[in-house]
Amino acid sequence: MDTKDFDCIVLGAGIQGSYTAYHLAKNKKKTLLVEQFVLPHSRGSSHGQTRIIRKAYEQDYYTRMMSECYQLWAQLEKEANVQIYRNTGMLVLGKEDCSVFQSLRGTLLRNNVPMEVLSPEQFASRFPSVHLPPGESAMIDKTAGVLYADRALKAVQDLFRRLGGVIRDGEKVVDFTPGSPITMTTNSGVYRTKSLVITAGPWAKSLLARTGLQLPLQVLRINVCYWKEKIPGTYGIGKHFPCFIGVKQHGAKHDIYGLPSNEYPGLMKICYHSGSETEPDERDRQTSREDIAVLSNFVSKSFPGLDPTPAVVEQCLYTVTPDSDFILDQHPRHRNIIIGAGFSGHGFKLAPAVGKILCELALGKTPSFDLSPFRIKRFQPHLKSAL
Repeated sequence: MDTKDFDCIVLGAGIQGSYTAYHLAKNKKKTLLVEQFVLPHSRGSSHGQTRIIRKAYEQDYYTRMMSECYQLWAQLEKEANVQIYRNTGMLVLGKEDCSVFQSLRGTLLRNNVPMEVLSPEQFASRFPSVHLPPGESAMIDKTAGVLYADRALKAVQDLFRRLGGVIRDGEKVVDFTPGSPITMTTNSGVYRTKSLVITAGPWAKSLLARTGLQLPLQVLRINVCYWKEKIPGTYGIGKHFPCFIGVKQHGAKHDIYGLPSNEYPGLMKICYHSGSETEPDERDRQTSREDIAVLSNFVSKSFPGLDPTPAVVEQCLYTVTPDSDFILDQHPRHRNIIIGAGFSGHGFKLAPAVGKILCELALGKTPSFDLSPFRIKRFQPHLKSAL
């Protein structure tokens, strides 16, 4: 067989694309994974050392998907012989009358997720280094914890190669022509494939526009902040401090989340779940720090053991849909082009299931999960002019 002919090409080697390629290779499909940057890189959404893994979601469908994800992450750990998940639990903080807080609690209860609701007295006893304002409530998702993201991405890519998969990094797509087969041209060669999976993160919108599909995707530049412990170890993973999500704390418009100090000794990762709109190739021109002011206010009031000025600020990109749900679907006109996009800053933990779904769509199989929340047709008013 011509080495440039493939059963499937996956475009974009972040965690979603890498997991898709891994599932395809497990299905014994000749698969090419193409990445425009030299791996590993920090230009997209999948870099960095840690992510939160949790079952606490407002929507039951994510919580149900997470049940399989935990199993698939454990399988990856076994196959790669590397630790990827560490259980810490996760605090959910919010006002008792907040609809989001109530939804999170309801989802945990309906899906029988091990959890605990803390009274203010219990919270103060368990977490003396965190200030819970009057009127705020707290619960714990006991299944939650930390995913070692860099390790996970490398493990998936290494296993993909071990299964016979081919990775071409440092190759930028110049053009692709829909059809049967699809022809894709990069700055290094021409490839043909029966199906194409696009998991290009912030670049998905511009790539798909070439096919006449205008998806309502917005790219945000996120400031990833690390805050210094006044007494090292106060919020450390070694002392079993949990992850947390603060639901619109202290008047913030978006959630605030954090992970125990772990990546950098003595620094705790606390971030705002939103950012400033940008273009992926021009993100360094965007220098807004409004979110850091919100975080400093939160840290000074809720985490008195941290310096309220960030010690380290890094960046990543979110690609956000209007409803913050993913896009997992076939192209409306070209059914052998599969789209995974709009992971909205909460997709990493779900990558094992997302990769499985995109693999199934590429192979013409019935998806393992109900995809109605993720179909493109929900954006029909946005699509009429393009299609």
